[in-house]
Amino acid sequence: MTDFTLYPAIDLKGGKCVRLIQGDMAQATEFKLSPPEQARTFQDMGFKYLHVVDLDGAFAGESRNRESVQAIISQIDIPLQLGGGIRSEAHVEAWLEAGVSRLILGTIAVRDPDFVKSCARKYPGQIAVGIDARDGHVAVEGWAEVSDLKATDLAKAFEDSGVAAIVVTDIGRDGMKAGVNVELTASLANAVDIPVIASGGVKSSEDISALRASNAPISGCILGRALYDGDIRASEALELASC
Repeated sequence: MTDFTLYPAIDLKGGKCVRLIQGDMAQATEFKLSPPEQARTFQDMGFKYLHVVDLDGAFAGESRNRESVQAIISQIDIPLQLGGGIRSEAHVEAWLEAGVSRLILGTIAVRDPDFVKSCARKYPGQIAVGIDARDGHVAVEGWAEVSDLKATDLAKAFEDSGVAAIVVTDIGRDGMKAGVNVELTASLANAVDIPVIASGGVKSSEDISALRASNAPISGCILGRALYDGDIRASEALELASC
């Protein structure tokens, strides 16, 4: 069976850990732990990789939570993947030098796919593509705009480019605990040879089981609100992921 990695998520807004509902910045739930404390907690639970999003950066087009991300890096020994507002080679170089293991390029992947491919070749294993979809079509600019481009077509555009992973998020389910979109994730995983990571709507360990039971080579999933709310227990999720 394909290796399956769980990525607990830390979403940053104004230097604090939050969770949004369907990407709406006005519907942000703030959590009590600071970003580095939350990161350390996830590591202590046994997770082997961390997913961090600079929400402010996603809307601004440039990093806005640099201090929080650097504080997280200083507190953990596990790798971290980061998305949000990374749209130039200067951004890419700065974050990789700061200790981020993998960068997720989203809006720029739609606007300038050749740039992403160039980065993937220059920084092998360290560049991922974030595909945020609503009704199967790609959303950009912090999910504020939905394009005519199909998620599957965008994924195929990066085949054989050296991209390390594709993170696909169903933004209609994100933060809703409505259940992960297995069909969307599986369609992308079957369409390309690039590892595909599911995101958005995971509500229980059953979602992990459903992703693993699909006929598609899905490589992992991101855990958000359900993990924070206690609907998913880390020990059970990690056991399911390792089966």
